[in-house]
Amino acid sequence: MEKAFVYGMSVEGENFTDRVKETKRLKMDLENGINVILVSPRRIGKSSIVRKVMKEMTDPKIKMVFMDIYDCRSEYDFYNRFASELMKQTATKTEQVIDNVKKFLIRLTPKIAFSPEPMSEFSLSLGITPHNYQPEEILQLPEIIGQAQGVHIVVCIDEFQQIGEMPDTITIQKRLRGIWQHQRNVSYCLFGSKKHLMTKLFQNRRMPFYQFGEMMFLDKIPTADWVPFICSRFERQGKHISEELAKRICETVEGNSSYVQQLAWNVLAETEQTTTEEDFCCGVDALLAQCSALFEEQLKGLTGYQLNFIRALCDGVSSDFGSKAILENYNLGSKSNISRIKTALQNKEMIDFDKDTVYLEDPVFKIWYKRNNKIL
Repeated sequence: MEKAFVYGMSVEGENFTDRVKETKRLKMDLENGINVILVSPRRIGKSSIVRKVMKEMTDPKIKMVFMDIYDCRSEYDFYNRFASELMKQTATKTEQVIDNVKKFLIRLTPKIAFSPEPMSEFSLSLGITPHNYQPEEILQLPEIIGQAQGVHIVVCIDEFQQIGEMPDTITIQKRLRGIWQHQRNVSYCLFGSKKHLMTKLFQNRRMPFYQFGEMMFLDKIPTADWVPFICSRFERQGKHISEELAKRICETVEGNSSYVQQLAWNVLAETEQTTTEEDFCCGVDALLAQCSALFEEQLKGLTGYQLNFIRALCDGVSSDFGSKAILENYNLGSKSNISRIKTALQNKEMIDFDKDTVYLEDPVFKIWYKRNNKIL
């Protein structure tokens, strides 16, 4: 079934909008064995562009491996995910997965579980522990497989910032970098949803992954590219939206890719034939209602100072928080308290920075907060 707009998941096919320049560059880098680190704000489309490039790779001498490590909380959680996805995605048939394990992980007895759903992917459990395999052996797997199969393997790892949150993370990072940087049959595409953590991992000179590969920064898709996409999707559904209202959809959510598609869908659902101002407003109301529970949860546990800081951001303040006027107007405490507030809110993924400017990471949260007058 064709969906008019897609959000909350990786976008593929005709639902993928623009990114022509970035797609071309990423594809060229991966085809030529260059390590790439993708950095951008949340919900901008990192996973989508990687999956798009994966589908466009036609060279039989290149094998793509994609893995999401969001739920990996320890070093060996990662090694099990890393090895299992390599075993599965470098095989062409299920039977070959077992052959891969027997050939490359001879000390293990794998377990394969099949879902009752006919189209669902099977799961592979390897049970890798410090007792049966050393980290270096697992990290060397793609190089060994690449040499054995006569291919170049591109390993794409989503939510890579999880590595930075594991116990003894610096040791783990040194171990990964130490092995991966010497591999000749493998390249890596590393990306994640927490911009500030990814930036810390790859742009801090003191961190092991500094200058590991080419940094690609994904900007927001321009409104000029979104407008014809939105209008065409309405037309496919037998409805019409003006370019002006399509533009307002983008501007309302500040060009955030996922929110653009979500708000466009809400407005489409409200539209009978031609989108009206009322339809647009109802679409915005629906979006805020859909996000309300999440935003309420985010506010739980925030201190009074942190809530006051958010109120200042919603009022348009973006810098000079240490000035006497702003400190007093928003009751932010002492000047030295500002740094602690910023760090705490950034760790909660509520704010981010652009040079000396601070901004709320979620544009819809800002609308919701102001509308609900959540000033405590």
